[in-house]
Amino acid sequence: MSTPAVPVGIIPPRPAWRSLRWIAPLTLLWIAVMYWLPAIPGSGFQTTAHQLVAQMFMALGLWLGLERTGLTLSQRRATWLVILMAHALWFAVVWSAAIHGVFRLSAVPPPLPMLPLAIFLPVMVGAPLLLMSKRIGQVLDAMPAAWLIALQFYRVFGSWAIAAWLHGAMAGVDALPAGTGDLLTGLFAVPAAIAVASGTAQGHKAAIAWNIFGLIDFAVAVTLGMITAPGRFQLIAPDMPSLNAGTYPYVLTPAFVVPSSILLHALSLRQLFRRRAA
Repeated sequence: MSTPAVPVGIIPPRPAWRSLRWIAPLTLLWIAVMYWLPAIPGSGFQTTAHQLVAQMFMALGLWLGLERTGLTLSQRRATWLVILMAHALWFAVVWSAAIHGVFRLSAVPPPLPMLPLAIFLPVMVGAPLLLMSKRIGQVLDAMPAAWLIALQFYRVFGSWAIAAWLHGAMAGVDALPAGTGDLLTGLFAVPAAIAVASGTAQGHKAAIAWNIFGLIDFAVAVTLGMITAPGRFQLIAPDMPSLNAGTYPYVLTPAFVVPSSILLHALSLRQLFRRRAA
């Protein structure tokens, strides 16, 4: 039930690791703010804000990537709008469902496991579409590999779970592995991006290892969340009351951030493996 060790390959070469000198203190400051002001994560502001910022960076990066392809202006515009509108609509649906308590967990589970569906269905549908799309492949081939990796710096905001555990608001059995895993994934996103941008074989391996670690983090967090939360999948009853992961705003993380980040990892791995094969 512990967070998996960081693979050796994820440690980026110098000077990429030097970025941790300013990223790590800022992240520790963020955890301290969450500890002293627990109303911030409880308001949903942080999750909504960092996803909106990520959406803006994704929109900019996607357009710049499309401009590097041989597509016509109309093709670039259509691809850009379809992807962004689908992503925004997905977030709006999840946010609305969360506000109305659709994902709320209870001892008497609903006929359909809504939260597991929100986690796995987008990945099951979206991954094949994105990985098999020739248009997406063109964009990935034209886009720098560092962009998709650096984008997931927002994962450091998942460290709010550590602050919640320190407050006694979350059980350590799921807060510590999930919070620590997100913290490490976000911390190493920028060094891994700098490493892969160097164009070296070591940097390429570091980027692949970072993606694998980020996916393992989600596997551990989702599994622990499912077996400790009230419902049909519960196997472990924490020895202390914990936040209901199915209520707003906390449910935005498993219902949207997790599947969307998994898809980003899948795209990044596709991009890295295509370039290694080339």
